[in-house]
Amino acid sequence: MSFEEMCPVFRKVIAEWSPPRPLTKPPAPFLFHVHGDGNDHSGLRIVATDFQSNTFQAIKSRHQLEDLRDDIGIGGSWSEFVDYVTTSLKSGDVKLVMEDLYESGGASHAKLIAQKAKGMPRLSISLGKLVNGAASEAMAKISLELYKEFKDVQRSLIEEQDSKYQLTKVVAAEQEKNATLQKQLDMLLYSRKHKLQKISDRDNSDSTSVMVSQDSPDKHAAYNPSSTKGANRVVPAYRRSKVRGAVLDDTEDDA
Repeated sequence: MSFEEMCPVFRKVIAEWSPPRPLTKPPAPFLFHVHGDGNDHSGLRIVATDFQSNTFQAIKSRHQLEDLRDDIGIGGSWSEFVDYVTTSLKSGDVKLVMEDLYESGGASHAKLIAQKAKGMPRLSISLGKLVNGAASEAMAKISLELYKEFKDVQRSLIEEQDSKYQLTKVVAAEQEKNATLQKQLDMLLYSRKHKLQKISDRDNSDSTSVMVSQDSPDKHAAYNPSSTKGANRVVPAYRRSKVRGAVLDDTEDDA
């Protein structure tokens, strides 16, 4: 990775004087822009301006950045150094210190100081002051770059919102589809449950009919041996009563 490939860094920073000037008006807020140098694939360009009377710039070549890397003591690969510089400039610990006052009260140069985290090596880059047309050109360029960055963010936001809208439509369609399937499933389960209930009721009804038929008086009478005992019983011959008739005496008439 080189500085040409890094994402441009835009940051607001509050400047301070060195040495401090307690009786003067505090400096106006600055905007600084850091990006790869178009004329040097491994170079770096830094511009800081208050869009008034103070505009500073630094263009660092690969060789100068190698020296800077040695000065602050950052080892590792070149990509790791680029990442360290980028992360440091995006951190919350960034200061712009203006030094060497002109007689008119302005600063001749400034230093951009950044630190990735407390206790880690501090990055310090000297910036020279731009005047007249060079300053105006630098402010115009940083304004255009800032507008371009704004449009890129706006476009990304629109694309994200459109993607979110399309995703919302897909989710809504899936929810509607799921609701329809759930309704069909509920109807199918209800129909099946209703059929099972009817079958169960029919089986219960058949069982009850069988039980009632078995317990009916006519059924008991048909199978009760005592009900026919007296009516159809045949008395054996040897127990039948002998019929005794009148005894006729065959006596001769004496007359």
